[in-house]
Amino acid sequence: MELTSATGTLGGMKIETPDSMAAELAAWNNGQGIDLRSWVGCTGSFSLAVAYAAVLWPRFVEYEGYVLREGFSVDALHGFEAQTPGQRRVVETVMNHFHMADLQHFGCPDLSRDKITFLGNTLKEIHEVKLRDDFPGRSFEVSLWTPDDPEALVEYELSFWQR
Repeated sequence: MELTSATGTLGGMKIETPDSMAAELAAWNNGQGIDLRSWVGCTGSFSLAVAYAAVLWPRFVEYEGYVLREGFSVDALHGFEAQTPGQRRVVETVMNHFHMADLQHFGCPDLSRDKITFLGNTLKEIHEVKLRDDFPGRSFEVSLWTPDDPEALVEYELSFWQR
């Protein structure tokens, strides 16, 4: 399966358009097609842009030596610590993981391998940059976990932990 096809632009940046979007974008304007920036302008909203900005540029906090996503549950943290005593990396990894498919509603009809891979790789890079910027004296590992069955789309996970 080819993961990317046509190159488009968004805000002047060249990006690869996932194959699963190519036909939809090509059908716009009576078959003349549409670039990604224009498509976002036609189909998006400022409310969605604000929500996606929060997802795409996450906030992190330090708590008891951990670096965690803002809004984490202290009870969940202490529960994972009790289950895995002395394994801070495991605790941090579990607390910071999220399933890529959860970016949209359950059963979202346009979930596809090429989109989840594109988003996962992009979010991995964003997390690396953001963590390095927010915590310059620390070292992090950011991981995009891909399941053994690459079509098990709900199992793709992104997480991070301190080295």
